[in-house]
Amino acid sequence: MFFSGPAFAVADPTQPPAVWGSISTDTAVADEAGGLRLQSVMIPQRGRSVAVIGGVTVPLGGRLGEAKLIRLSEREAVLEGPDGVTHLYLTPNVDKQMIVTPGVRKSHKTGQGKDSR
Repeated sequence: MFFSGPAFAVADPTQPPAVWGSISTDTAVADEAGGLRLQSVMIPQRGRSVAVIGGVTVPLGGRLGEAKLIRLSEREAVLEGPDGVTHLYLTPNVDKQMIVTPGVRKSHKTGQGKDSR
C-alpha cells in the first residue's frame, strides 16, 4: 500500500535547512544568531585562498562590507573590521573529542618508513 500527502511528506535530509536558502540584500547572509556564516573554504596549492561567507566569495585580503579577511585556514576565517576581530568557523557547534578505544594502544616507532623491521 502506498500513501502520499502532507501527513507523509518527509523533508530531504540531504538538503540544507530552509533558513539557509533565504537571500538577504545585505552583503552577507546572517545566521540565527545574527552573525556571519562561513560556508566554505578553498585553499588551492597555487593561487589565492578564498572563503564563501554568507554566499559571497571573499579572497584572502579581500573585503566583506567594512571587514577585511585577514586569515584563513581549513576550519576558520578571521575578519577584521571596525567592530574588531571576528572568527568564523565551518562547524561552530561541533565539539571535537578524542575517542579512545579500550585495549588498543598506539605504538610510537622512531624508525623511518612504515615498517621498522
